Amino acid sequence: MFEITTAFVQGYRNNIYMLAQQKDARLFGRSRNEVQGSKLEFYERLDAVDAVEVTTRHGDTPLLNPEHSRRACVLTDAEYGALIDQLDRVRLLINPDDSYVTVAVQALNRRKDDVFIAAALGNARSGEDGEDLVALPDTQKLVAVNENGTSGASPLNTFTLTNVAEKFNSSEIDPDIMKMWAIAPKQIRNLLNDEKITNADYATVKVLTQGQIEMFMGFKFIMTNRLPVTAAAVDYDVLDGVVGATGAEDTTLAAGARRNFAWCEDGMISAVGKNNFGLKVDVGPRRDKRNSTQVYVVHSVGAVRLEEVKVIEILVAE
Repeated sequence: MFEITTAFVQGYRNNIYMLAQQKDARLFGRSRNEVQGSKLEFYERLDAVDAVEVTTRHGDTPLLNPEHSRRACVLTDAEYGALIDQLDRVRLLINPDDSYVTVAVQALNRRKDDVFIAAALGNARSGEDGEDLVALPDTQKLVAVNENGTSGASPLNTFTLTNVAEKFNSSEIDPDIMKMWAIAPKQIRNLLNDEKITNADYATVKVLTQGQIEMFMGFKFIMTNRLPVTAAAVDYDVLDGVVGATGAEDTTLAAGARRNFAWCEDGMISAVGKNNFGLKVDVGPRRDKRNSTQVYVVHSVGAVRLEEVKVIEILVAE
């Protein structure tokens, strides 16, 4: 475990080397963004309704009241604190304050992504008082499979991308809405080994020259190492990967599959607290700790899935 005593003056270079880590929030904020003035706030929804044909003259006006519903977003707090002893400063060739703040901010940025992932894949709060929990249904979950449908679960491939795209299209998702895909490193490798991704007839120059997949088939891919895996086995259809299907083509995906997910930008909400509580930094002396400098960072953030059809979970066997 690293402690500040490791950096005491022993003739080393006078800077702090930041070890490899995710620095920014990659998923949180790629959504509808809100600022909340209270711990729990509601976001209203209005369902679609079809018009009716006029069949009579001077008839009654039809009352086609659309259904109102709401989703509740709850802010959760997270904090990070560290102390720099006054005597430590005498032994150091460097001022560590900025680096300590940087580490703290990066830790909370990763926490934001954890909040976003939990909201996308977990329960959303609904109902008049936010008391109802709405799970992402099996109809919004797919297992990555091959196009021939003979080998069951497979690494992520372009056939699965088309299945996800078809599912969004079938739900009448606005084609102009940005669609993101949270993807793990193993799935990046899967796609880079798919010839339709790397073939010059399909791929962008970036894929071919830098080994990066940024935009493909209408999805913006965002790499993250924070995606969970399934805790239990899942039944699915080997032909199209539909989870929970019942039929002759059903089989089972063992626990431990990586939980990728794709979402529409307006299908998720990322919320931060008012008065800079999206992120608040305080650096100052602690009188009760011999005037040690305390680095303290706190944030208050939340996320909620606004609409189920705008989030699709993709289970990939690793």
